[in-house]
Amino acid sequence: MKFQDYYQVLGVDRSADKEAIRKAYRKLALEWHPDKHPESERPAAEEKFKQISEAHEVLSDPEKRAKYDKFGEHWEHGAEFTPPRGERTMSREEFEGMFGGQGGFSDFFEQMFGEQLRQNMKGASAHHARYRHRGADVRAELPLGIGDVIRGGKREFEIPATVSCPRCGGVGAIGEHICPTCAGIGHVRQHKTVSLSIPTDAFDGQRLRLRGLGEPGEQGGEAGDLYLTLRLHSDDVYRLRGDDVEADVPVAPWEATAGTEVSVRTPRATATAKIPKDTKAGTRLRLREQGLARKGGGFSDFYIVVRYALPEPLSDRQRELLEELARTSGRPVAGGARTQGGSA
Repeated sequence: MKFQDYYQVLGVDRSADKEAIRKAYRKLALEWHPDKHPESERPAAEEKFKQISEAHEVLSDPEKRAKYDKFGEHWEHGAEFTPPRGERTMSREEFEGMFGGQGGFSDFFEQMFGEQLRQNMKGASAHHARYRHRGADVRAELPLGIGDVIRGGKREFEIPATVSCPRCGGVGAIGEHICPTCAGIGHVRQHKTVSLSIPTDAFDGQRLRLRGLGEPGEQGGEAGDLYLTLRLHSDDVYRLRGDDVEADVPVAPWEATAGTEVSVRTPRATATAKIPKDTKAGTRLRLREQGLARKGGGFSDFYIVVRYALPEPLSDRQRELLEELARTSGRPVAGGARTQGGSA
């Protein structure tokens, strides 16, 4: 473990008394406890909280502090130092002694974990040395292509998650020594696979609550929840245009010339789109309320974009007719980036 200046960590002078050390620790513990920080900042908060706890463990113990003051980096000299185990469990009596006697225990936990946890703890025995702590909620975003929404069904995805340390079982220590895998925190970070049934009315920004899929609880507490925000995006077939959806629909030139009907898969259902006679390539046709669900209710529109295409493979007769069309064409096709030169 890298040497650190415990006085500097707690922000106190080397002459600070036990009360000053206790007050400094309480202030920093409230500020840096991992559960007080959002998911993105939690790794840094965990590391800081571990350093603060370790500094307090040493400086609040007269014997350990004396060795630390005398030997500095080499203060342990082979002694079995037991650093704090991150968010380790203390008895009610220990907390009352550390955080101000009667009332300090509940006040501290109300500040750190909120009123609900304090109320939950009222029913527990005053002499019980362990308490239950609900796991933290996890917030994540899931990118979904429009095609995924249209296909529906279940999909597995991975999110960053916190789980109990597999080496120490979430205790934070192995015997009398800090767990080297989780550094005393009791949990580690890894990716978690979650199976989700994609809602049929999914829309961009939709928030889903998956119960019990957040971070694990401590001391037998229930797991937190996973709040998942859906982020819809265009894919190789469907494109987002604001709230509306757009997709290309291939049509043979002779179908566009004579007019036809085509089946189109939309977010709502399989719809029939009418292609009017002499429809040009690139024409956009609207299918009302065949798009995605809107956040405020109702459905957006679905647009098809006509694209000329040829069937594959062409028959010999179709190829002959196309060659004849090329020979009888009076002028080349123009438009877009094509110049006036070239043959038809």
